[in-house]
Amino acid sequence: MNILLPPTSAASAFAGKVDALLWTMTAVTGFVAVSIITLMVLFSVRYRRAATVDRRIGPATIGVGNHWLEITWICVPLAIFVAFYVWGARLYFDYENPPLAPLEIDIVAKQWMWKLEQPNGRREINELHVPRGRPVKLVLSSQDVIHSFYVPAFRVKRDVVPGRFAILWFTPTVTGRYHLFCAEYCGTNHSEMGGDIVVMEPQAYSRWLEHGAVQPTLAQRGAALYRQLGCSGCHTPGSAIHAPDLDNLYGRTVPLSNGSFVKVDEQYVRDSIVQPSRDVAAGYRDEMPSFAGRVSEEDLLELVAYIKSMAPAQAPEGAGSP
Repeated sequence: MNILLPPTSAASAFAGKVDALLWTMTAVTGFVAVSIITLMVLFSVRYRRAATVDRRIGPATIGVGNHWLEITWICVPLAIFVAFYVWGARLYFDYENPPLAPLEIDIVAKQWMWKLEQPNGRREINELHVPRGRPVKLVLSSQDVIHSFYVPAFRVKRDVVPGRFAILWFTPTVTGRYHLFCAEYCGTNHSEMGGDIVVMEPQAYSRWLEHGAVQPTLAQRGAALYRQLGCSGCHTPGSAIHAPDLDNLYGRTVPLSNGSFVKVDEQYVRDSIVQPSRDVAAGYRDEMPSFAGRVSEEDLLELVAYIKSMAPAQAPEGAGSP
């Protein structure tokens, strides 16, 4: 399958919008290209050396021109380019604002596989089952090098960079099996780093989820790791060390010691664990040790999942500080 060209199937709610922009741009630019080539051929024939055409240039012809024609061929292409820019920008901003209450799935990329985990703890390798018609939010991280999560049928692709969380979402609309690729060269077996996304009817997905192996969820494993690392000794009310209380913290916008504000999302929680001195919450001292090198990417996903579970509902913007 040629992943450089858009596939014929469009299996997500976003795919049709991307295709509309793509084919409209293709049609307009194709029309312009054909028009220019046609005019070049016509002028080459009409004004060839052997043609009987008056090519004299004299005082009567100098300075003669059609200003409205010049204005038209400047303004019309500019308007078309601006229209495409606005159209693309609207799609971009729509995609960067995922819907509320999606099905959230955590993924770790590593040479050369995708390790995926469902909300109930069921794990998959290079295969992801999702229900049709429900928004799905993927929280991706890389254990080694840069990877890229690409599903052509959904028209979604996101680079996964070590040291950062990447967010990707889609709403599958058609049941079936769709190819998943790594679209960033990541080493010797890059071409083998693929998989499938299986879109199921909601009832079938629920049955599949229930019949999986019973395992602790990410949040449950994160809670155990939270205690094991000693986090509970500081981030609880009444502790000897003055540290932020993490209950109901996720999703809120909090002030920092430098006077700025930040939303407590996956990336902020991750940075606070491995780079605690980077964004210190207002009213607290820079005392937390860094856990960089002491926890893996999977450990970080577990800790983030546990902290997220401490805030049952996402707090609105500007809800307060820790």
